[in-house]
Amino acid sequence: MPITTEEQRFLDAISLDAPWDLVTTFAGMHRWRPEDVNKAADVIVAKLRKHGIPVEVHEPEICLSVPLDASVTAGGVTYRAKPPSSALPVPGGRTAPLVKLDANPKALRSYSRDIKTLFGGSISSVEEVKQKVGGKIVIMQGFGNPALTSLIEEWGGLGLIAVNPGIDIHWGTCTTIWGSPDLHDLPRKPKIPVVAVNNPDGQKLMALAEAGGEATIMTDMQEGWFPQKIPVVNIPGAEDSEKFVLLHGHYDSWEVGVGDNATGDATMLELARVLWTKRGELKRSVKIAWWPGHSTGRYAGSTWFTDAFALELDENCLAQVNCDSPGCRWATSYHQTRAFTESAALAVGAIRDVVPEADIKTMRPPQAGDYSFNNIGLPSFFMLSSTMPEALRKEKGYYDVSGCGANIAWHTENDTLEIADQAVLMTDMKIYLLSILRIVNAEALPFDWTATCDEFDATIAGYEKASAGAADLSAAKAAVAGLREALGTLAKAPIAARNAAVHELSRILVPINYTREARFAHDPAYTVPPLPGLAVAAELPQLEAALQKPAQVELMRGQNRFVAALRAATRRVQQASAA
Repeated sequence: MPITTEEQRFLDAISLDAPWDLVTTFAGMHRWRPEDVNKAADVIVAKLRKHGIPVEVHEPEICLSVPLDASVTAGGVTYRAKPPSSALPVPGGRTAPLVKLDANPKALRSYSRDIKTLFGGSISSVEEVKQKVGGKIVIMQGFGNPALTSLIEEWGGLGLIAVNPGIDIHWGTCTTIWGSPDLHDLPRKPKIPVVAVNNPDGQKLMALAEAGGEATIMTDMQEGWFPQKIPVVNIPGAEDSEKFVLLHGHYDSWEVGVGDNATGDATMLELARVLWTKRGELKRSVKIAWWPGHSTGRYAGSTWFTDAFALELDENCLAQVNCDSPGCRWATSYHQTRAFTESAALAVGAIRDVVPEADIKTMRPPQAGDYSFNNIGLPSFFMLSSTMPEALRKEKGYYDVSGCGANIAWHTENDTLEIADQAVLMTDMKIYLLSILRIVNAEALPFDWTATCDEFDATIAGYEKASAGAADLSAAKAAVAGLREALGTLAKAPIAARNAAVHELSRILVPINYTREARFAHDPAYTVPPLPGLAVAAELPQLEAALQKPAQVELMRGQNRFVAALRAATRRVQQASAA
């Protein structure tokens, strides 16, 4: 839809003055140790108040693991390393034989249980991989991600060395615990030291592993519960002020973290300024929040907020919009835009109306990026913002990273002021603002649950095909058909009844598509497949004989959960249509 006159007034109010001032300020501030993070929050608060914007500052204690130092010593040489957040501290070092492991990185990230998929046939059983890895320090290409760390630990490995793709070493995290742990989470705290090294050093260490050498890993960490500040702005709407959109992003960063995420912090500051100034033109409200503990707490800031305000979010939050890494140099493409299916048309429309020539493709968001709201069930879109065109990335010889607009300065000391681009930042700020306006000022909430039914049908068909006849998903297909039929009548419902139903559908359908844990809990930090309760159907042909019957039990329970949810959604739509 074309930009309206009312929307254009908001877009015309955007300026680079306030956001660029914050970008340049943060370009001189380290923001990863707890005391420095709180100082950064004070900067955000001061700049908000300078513009007359009221801000509430929460200061919860959240659980953090802050890397201090690391090294790898092998063959008489000590190599520089970085420990990811939550690696086991071994300041005195841990020594063991080295073993090189080659595996499918995509399968590792998804925590696949299929050994053949993980290792491409080179290893055929769990017993074989345990024999290879047990009692050794594993060295592998890639990043020390949570799923990989968990698997190495499960297989009996004593440590992990991740060989990064380039000459730089990237900071990261290696825990599957999402946010501060509860009693249920504590057993998943990593029990092995993990470090990352650069590629030249990693090649030497892998050669040493193949020659039967050993290594000593040293990691030094600062761990505990720390008071951290969370600034939150509430911009009230003039008509239905209880209902709101949540715009959020993290302000803690590795080193000075300009592209990840000073530019995002600046975007939220500017949107707060514009929306506050023009709040009388908003129907519904907007909340804007800046999170600590993104990396060192594995989203502990946003998770605390989700827990502390769960009931308010459940009852009144219309959508969550994540703001991470906008405004980076060369990032003029939108072919990796993250959005739930019901929110995709909204996201694409906002991008298209601001950048008519843009290359746009929406993708399912991974279990990452302060998406701490899936278990409540919020419609969601955006995560990483604009990115580099793929042809340009390949021309520069850049490997894949998870931020900074595809600049490989991501999570390194090189994420400095030159990573930010004022023109790209201006474009991205307009996209964020326009997409939010199209929720808060919409007469009918713009979430397309019929598109979600299309996604469900495609997912079920894919699982059924992959099962090679071993899975009967007819009940799931019938449940989707029932919901689709009911949705066809929703457009005729009164607007108030329609909006209430559209809002409540997310609480049913988002958890069923993105979570395994109960509502108001938090899933582990590894990728959740679409409709996770049905996903085991696709694994049936590859699973060992001893796992077949338990897998069928899992599938039966998962399909029951799915069908019950879809029937509840159908009844809710029918109720609205009858109003």
